[in-house]
Amino acid sequence: MPSTLVTDTGVMYAALEPEDGAHTACFSLFASGVVVAVPAPVMFEVDWLSRTRGRPRASELLVESVLDGSLLVVDMDAADYGRALALVREYSDLPLDLVDASVVAIAERLEQTTIATLDHRHFSVVKPAHCEAFTLVP
Repeated sequence: MPSTLVTDTGVMYAALEPEDGAHTACFSLFASGVVVAVPAPVMFEVDWLSRTRGRPRASELLVESVLDGSLLVVDMDAADYGRALALVREYSDLPLDLVDASVVAIAERLEQTTIATLDHRHFSVVKPAHCEAFTLVP
């Protein structure tokens, strides 16, 4: 069974946008056969990011990937939102936003120790509840 990779906004956008400087590394990561789990808030942030950068095709590709089954959208439940709120409060000095906190909450719920992110500044500081630290890729 392939492993599951919880992904953050930046790496997802880069994988979808060929002109992004991190595109090759991010696209290759997702093409490696892992199950890509996208917390629902990441979907909306990728849409916002792509549209504000004049790249609406990235949003379209994202939704097409959900429809064809290559991306698994993970909805958040009340416990996930509670954990995300606790993280936002605990790491307010970063500041950690709700989307980043949702990535951590979903990784914890799925018991995944690796996160796909370009945001090492935030995710290298956060202490997960289920492991010593996250492995950050690419």
